[in-house]
Amino acid sequence: MGNPEFQIFNTMTKQKEVFKPKIPGKVSMYVCGVTAYDFSHIGHARVYVAFDVLYRYLQHLGYEVNYVRNFTDVDDKIIRRANELGEDPLSLSSRFSKEFLDDMAALQCLPPTHEPRVSDHMTQIKDMIAQIIHNGCAYVIDGDVYFSVDNFPDYGRLSGRKLEDNRAGGRVAVDSRKKNPADFALWKSAKPGEPSWESPWGPGRPGWHIECSAMSTHYLSPAFDIHGGGMDLIFPHHENEIAQSCAACQESNVSYWMHNGFVTENNEKMSKSLGNFFTIREISKLYHPLALRIFLMGTHYRSPVNHSSEMLEIASERVFYIYQTLHDCEVVLSPFREGNLKDRVTPDTQKCINKFRTDFQTSMADDLHTSEVLTSLLEPLKTINTVLNSLKKQKQQLQQQLLIQSLVALEKEVKFILNILGLLASSSYSELLQQLKDKALGRAGLTEDQVLQQIEERTLARNEKDWGKSDQIRKALSLKGIGLMDVPEGTIWRPCLPNQQ
Repeated sequence: MGNPEFQIFNTMTKQKEVFKPKIPGKVSMYVCGVTAYDFSHIGHARVYVAFDVLYRYLQHLGYEVNYVRNFTDVDDKIIRRANELGEDPLSLSSRFSKEFLDDMAALQCLPPTHEPRVSDHMTQIKDMIAQIIHNGCAYVIDGDVYFSVDNFPDYGRLSGRKLEDNRAGGRVAVDSRKKNPADFALWKSAKPGEPSWESPWGPGRPGWHIECSAMSTHYLSPAFDIHGGGMDLIFPHHENEIAQSCAACQESNVSYWMHNGFVTENNEKMSKSLGNFFTIREISKLYHPLALRIFLMGTHYRSPVNHSSEMLEIASERVFYIYQTLHDCEVVLSPFREGNLKDRVTPDTQKCINKFRTDFQTSMADDLHTSEVLTSLLEPLKTINTVLNSLKKQKQQLQQQLLIQSLVALEKEVKFILNILGLLASSSYSELLQQLKDKALGRAGLTEDQVLQQIEERTLARNEKDWGKSDQIRKALSLKGIGLMDVPEGTIWRPCLPNQQ
């Protein structure tokens, strides 16, 4: 049986469609990047993790992907922030662009093919504006250039909004000189103390929307496969992009519009303007970036995901379980790595691997259902632990060899899928487990020495048969997310869900 066809939900048609690129074997994809004036929050992480999963999955399917993700480094918000800090706007945005890239690396997002900045593409932007004016869809007033929505009959087809529903406000400035209140700026005339560039209409800078139209056309041509971003960009940003791009070039066409859901905080959209956001840095101080990535992937990309420390604790526990299992597997397999292992595995192992691979293919092909893949990942991990236990008890050499081969096959399959999802650790398993333990200690407000001291006290209490004190120590640590486990060698600790033991 062949792989199921990859289906994507297209915002333009409001339905799932089988993905067929314009050029067989190649995919062109543009995702709107950040306006770089501050540290990025986990709403941003949601966008770029979702599209990183898409990027990785398309590559897994064998496509050559040209992935463009821009930086808006010229914008009202950047200028305002730079003025507050007494810093040059381009230097401020360059600084925060670098911080953003560090965050993306921590979240294991692959670098896109191109990462263009607005300030480097003024020629392309001005050329596109000139073309829109030439085609009768824009007008000039006192050095400002406005797009005329009345001259573009298709305006509103992505968002489904009617022109009369539109209100000025947000990034649509109220301006009595406009022919229609919904007309938006393509070029803004220079104001004192603001960065500006020369143009045929006088010195100024581009409006927000034109940047992405110009850069997507420059790197991908006017017609490309996928355009993505957060749901908040459907209107006005992407609606305006469509209008501009089509007004500049009749061949302009995007096959699939993809939008991810918001991250909410107490079920309200997380955003800088509402002040209810957490930066990626703040979360990464408390939780491993892989825990944040798995938390974001635990909900389908089009659904809202509600941020809470409980959900991050569960995600962190999940990462620990995955890597503790792989670590245990690695320890057992290390003496056999050089040996000549056959491909024979136990029937249960083969069944588990087949089911996991089928579940992965079905879930990902159905508009990237990563949450289902993460659930189905538990089965091979459980099977690894079962095989490890069987191996301890098995004395017969042939059976031992079969179990070892089964472990190798299971480990290979789990790592293969983790890699496609961007969840494969960049460090060794033991290093990652130590990092997760360090984060758990930080959240608990304890040092490892303090935990070991508590373990010692508990061991003394147990030796004296003071079970009450022994339980009390265990419960107090468990409340803080530190779980104690009694093993033949003594007592060890590992992160646990607070108050779950």
